Amino acid sequence: MELEVATTRERILDVAENHFRRIGFRKTTVADIAGCLGMSTGNIYRFFPSRMAIDASVCGRFFMEFIQAVKSTACVCGSAQTKLEKTLTLLHQMRKTTFVEEKRVHELMAAAAGENWAIYKAHNDEVVTILRTIVMDGIVSGEFEVQDPGREARNVMTAFTPFYHPVLVEQEVREGNDTEAGLRDQIAFLIKALSVTRAFGS
Repeated sequence: MELEVATTRERILDVAENHFRRIGFRKTTVADIAGCLGMSTGNIYRFFPSRMAIDASVCGRFFMEFIQAVKSTACVCGSAQTKLEKTLTLLHQMRKTTFVEEKRVHELMAAAAGENWAIYKAHNDEVVTILRTIVMDGIVSGEFEVQDPGREARNVMTAFTPFYHPVLVEQEVREGNDTEAGLRDQIAFLIKALSVTRAFGS
């Protein structure tokens, strides 16, 4: 029974994702999804408590694509500094590419960020976890000198926000700003901050 429920949920999300990619999540109705599956709208709600739950679940799929890609990058051989640079650069490039090439997917992610959906916070927490691992690698290798890897990872995420928040990235791209150059400068600043001794233990 549980397997059947899980399979049906995935089928619903597959159809929802397809619609979201083609016409956007705001134009997609639960009736559209149900019709493609030969189900009633009421039956859809047997598997998801609300329309928001469907939107968040599909958005989570897109975020997971980012996480899987960046985990592969974070695991490559190299210094912690190189891993940090490659990880942040990849995340930024993926965000920009989504906006330019998959605007309907970007629209969903922007809504998640702008409206503070729980799935967006969970995604950011996953990124922070990856960054914390990189910072810890840097401590072990002697590249970074920090007291609290978790806090520093969160600080890195905060500093990275202008280059990753969907709404902010969209604004910069629309204005024609060189986000790549700005990110390079920010990464250089972060690496320097992680690498120096804090005189006051901050």
